[in-house]
Amino acid sequence: MPTGRHAVPSLVIDARAVIGEGPVWDVDRGALWWVDIPAGLVHRFDPRTGADCEVELGSPVGAVALRRDGAVLVAAAAGLAVLDLEDGRLGTLLSFAPDGGALRCNDGKCDPVGRFWVGRMTMDAAPGEGSLLCVGPDRSVTTRMAGLACPNGLAWSPDGSQMYFVDSGWGEVRVYPFDLATGAMGEARSLIRFPEDGSVPDGMTADAEGCLWIARWGAGCVVRVTPEGAVVDRVDLPVSRVTSCTFGGEDLGDLYITTARADATREELAGEPLAGGLFRCRPGVRGLPPVRFAG
Repeated sequence: MPTGRHAVPSLVIDARAVIGEGPVWDVDRGALWWVDIPAGLVHRFDPRTGADCEVELGSPVGAVALRRDGAVLVAAAAGLAVLDLEDGRLGTLLSFAPDGGALRCNDGKCDPVGRFWVGRMTMDAAPGEGSLLCVGPDRSVTTRMAGLACPNGLAWSPDGSQMYFVDSGWGEVRVYPFDLATGAMGEARSLIRFPEDGSVPDGMTADAEGCLWIARWGAGCVVRVTPEGAVVDRVDLPVSRVTSCTFGGEDLGDLYITTARADATREELAGEPLAGGLFRCRPGVRGLPPVRFAG
């Protein structure tokens, strides 16, 4: 197991995203999809040309995923939608229960059999108001967890037997025994708790060796954590608000990292001019192809 490589990230796009999030690699198109949550932007980055195209949705967007038919699934404010790649319009796939517009989606990801999991939260991350939803291939919506504040990173072990999840308010990543057939989560245990220094765990991804790469908002880094909870590598960035990461590229050996500039003071932005940028590095391990939504 490679350790201590300390890959140096380079800036891919000086996007100045408010909250860049939700990166997912599109194997078929050879492109990276990612979002700017409060700006309501869906981005598609093509590493072959360096072009980054964006679609403005007009409302907050939490995450994107790919469907088995090649369509792009969008976790919009009021429900799940399919993005028309020709005109940028959204076609409603399903609507969430009415909430008076008080909630938005946050991070989302497909589990190993193609269910789509997505967090719902208030705009100010009010404790107890968030939840974790699971959308099945039949488009049924099940609340798997309630009483959350900021439901965030999701990942599964390569064999699908373990699910990793973080509510940023916890300050830790938790791991759950996972039933692939039903999507049921077993009793949680703490995988890793981070220092109470103002930073929080954010988005994450798993590599092919079963380790997690966890973005640390406020700490300016992504750390690699073993299934036993040991930190074995770290990627430092020139910005403090690191939001999420995923593997991409032809060999799935590129680690793409999203960042943010939300809530930064003028002085902080002066010291971190690349805040909100999209970064990339080669950490020496490969990721797993993203699972597509089966619905």
